[in-house]
Amino acid sequence: MSSAHQMFDEMPKPDSTPTPMPPVDLSKYSKRVLLKTVLDRADGGVGLVDQRVVVGGWVKSSREMRKDPLPATQPPAGGDTKPATGGKDVRCVEVFQSRIPFLRTIIKVFGGNTAHSHNKEKLESVGPKPAHPAISILQISDGSSTISLQVMADSSIAPPSQLMPTGTCILAEGVLQKPSLQGKHAIELKAERLLHIGIVDQESYPLSKKGLPLARLRDCAHFRPRTTTVASVMKVRNGLNQASHTFFQNHGFIHVEVPIITATNTEGFSDVFQVSTSKHSTKEPKKEPPVSMDDTENISLETIKRSIVEKAKKVEELKRSDSNKEALDVAVQDLHKTNLLAAELEARLKSKSKQKSKSKPDDGFFSNQAFLTSSGSLHLESCASALGNVYAFGPRFQADKSESKKHLAEKWMVETEMAFSELEDAMNCAEDFLKFVSNWISENCYENLYFLSKRVDRTIIDRLNSLASTIFEKITYTTAVEVLSKVTDRTFETKIQWGVALTEGHESYLVDEFYKKPIIIYDHPKELKPFNVRLNDDGKTVAAFDVGALIRGSQKEERLSHLTKRINELGLRKDQYEWYLDLRKQGTVKHSGFNVMFDVMVLFSTGLNDVRDAVPFPRHHGRVHN
Repeated sequence: MSSAHQMFDEMPKPDSTPTPMPPVDLSKYSKRVLLKTVLDRADGGVGLVDQRVVVGGWVKSSREMRKDPLPATQPPAGGDTKPATGGKDVRCVEVFQSRIPFLRTIIKVFGGNTAHSHNKEKLESVGPKPAHPAISILQISDGSSTISLQVMADSSIAPPSQLMPTGTCILAEGVLQKPSLQGKHAIELKAERLLHIGIVDQESYPLSKKGLPLARLRDCAHFRPRTTTVASVMKVRNGLNQASHTFFQNHGFIHVEVPIITATNTEGFSDVFQVSTSKHSTKEPKKEPPVSMDDTENISLETIKRSIVEKAKKVEELKRSDSNKEALDVAVQDLHKTNLLAAELEARLKSKSKQKSKSKPDDGFFSNQAFLTSSGSLHLESCASALGNVYAFGPRFQADKSESKKHLAEKWMVETEMAFSELEDAMNCAEDFLKFVSNWISENCYENLYFLSKRVDRTIIDRLNSLASTIFEKITYTTAVEVLSKVTDRTFETKIQWGVALTEGHESYLVDEFYKKPIIIYDHPKELKPFNVRLNDDGKTVAAFDVGALIRGSQKEERLSHLTKRINELGLRKDQYEWYLDLRKQGTVKHSGFNVMFDVMVLFSTGLNDVRDAVPFPRHHGRVHN
């Protein structure tokens, strides 16, 4: 036994009066108790019994328990109907109320509908039928814990029909107590007062239906965080965010903000979103007048004008010939219709031209074309050439119509750049980063990971622990191709050969079956990587590396002549990169870095297989949610 314990044992016993428990900590800015402070305790909240608290949350599930009516008073033996001493006297009005059903029957039989209706109102005014007493048993969640709190609300403070629908929001004041019913809960709240009730319309509330799959929840992205699964994913995402900042701050990196609007196509070959101004209105657009002629949208004005010339010639020929008058009339009428069609189409084209001129991008807002950035790495290089090691975190955009489950039009990335750093340094930093964040969320998001392991993927905790503790294997792209070329017992979706980008299937085989550990593949063909990656001495490969789909990294080309040559080879507009080339002209330095595909990292950590479920409001080809 420790000396502290021995001293404690030797102390005199305290007074038998129980020491009052400290109050539960309130949420500083909402004057309520977060459910995690009650439910996530080691004792499940049992140590807080009898404490008065205010809690808020949304109803996840509910049921109603009817109270037993008070037992009827039995007359004493011997037929003496006199009440016992101290009992309650039966008043005339109570006797009358107890006979109301019998009187209604008589009125209905002898009095007719009119008399019945009239007297019914009078009788109900004398003795209205009370609602059957009941208790609403609610499971509520405020998003702070994966566990729900059971709340017992008597019908005397709010009717069950108002409280029980899934999604109802309540703010309740009451006393924590041991469960009044047998079940999995260690503690419950007996509500004494409801400070707020936010009702729902069950017909239109999408989460009223139980067990909606994740694909269906994408159609109601504004409600899906109320589900425990999506809430857990969002909290793991938050944990990865916090872990990323912690890693870089601990290693002396400086966080900088890079622009979202840029004049440079960062990668040189990706499709980008162009930025322009327009007068957007949320009002319903005015209906255009109906077009008098059908199928004119795909007809060019020049085609119609050529047709007019031909038809005019035909009319002149008919006038000079001895053809009948009927054929001439038909030709003239046809020429007239064609002229009308040409005039209408010309007017429509002029109208469209005016509309385009109002919203065209060269309206003076920017002096040149502007795009949503696909990567902030070029601007990070500028900061690294002055500040040393830097990183950025934010949204990046790519106008790719891919249907991949790991691609979005708006994706989030963590990007780093390190001065005086080469390829090997960047690979080591990437490995350390992945190990750190995997370990961090394993320790700080365990409850959410445990829940997701039960609902989504049972291997996620082991996978994260393995990633955090295993030394990565580093292999060249050429070695990877050689290994895959010798595989005979399985077929890959894409045939492997040198110069082809490795697919997820290729990388999965190398990680799971061949090396049985995480791998970093480096020295890729230059055609597969951006223009600014440093060219290797072989002239065919560049100093770039991949860690599965999680990380893309490289050493950047610091040599002006090589970089200029690469820009010319790819046919890029040199004027867009003049500022970038200046970094090579004025104090150039070797530097490297990497980009973390943050949304894919969330997939890896949660076991999900579609990135649209890992982002609060996904934007992808064909759909913008909210």
